[in-house]
Amino acid sequence: MKKVILMLVAVLFLIGSPVMARELAVGMKASDWSFKDSEKKDFTMESWAGKVLMVNYVDPDESDLNEHFTDAMKKAKDDGRLNDANYKGIGIADCAATWKPNFAIRAIAGKKAKKYKTIILFDYKATLRGEWGLKKDTSNIIILDKNRVCKAIVRGRVPDDQVATLVQLVIDLQSK
Repeated sequence: MKKVILMLVAVLFLIGSPVMARELAVGMKASDWSFKDSEKKDFTMESWAGKVLMVNYVDPDESDLNEHFTDAMKKAKDDGRLNDANYKGIGIADCAATWKPNFAIRAIAGKKAKKYKTIILFDYKATLRGEWGLKKDTSNIIILDKNRVCKAIVRGRVPDDQVATLVQLVIDLQSK
């Protein structure tokens, strides 16, 4: 009887382990991904190899939630504290989190891409939300160093008192 129970536990463990994703946390290397932009061009994290990457993974219904933070990042870039050679900020729309049709999501994304002079990608199946353990129905800010190690992650609204600290983190990571 003990052997049967041990076998069942082992089988359940083996079946469950590949399915369970590990939530991305500070200090972990982020798994790669591949998404398309509005022109159907593929991008991966390797598209910006050697750069610090700030990812805003957002439910299109909450596209303004972390605008105070992205505005601060834009100001740092406009002021020359962030540079294109070492930094890239991108948006990824969590299309599965909204009722909005894809054409409306692309229209919203187009306005944001223009405002922040960046690229917005589309995750139609919430793949990254599942792989990285991101929150649904909100905005998630992820800061990755040049080696794709997570240096900061905010699931939800970036608190006002953390904006300057996170901006400075990205500035500091550029020179490492």
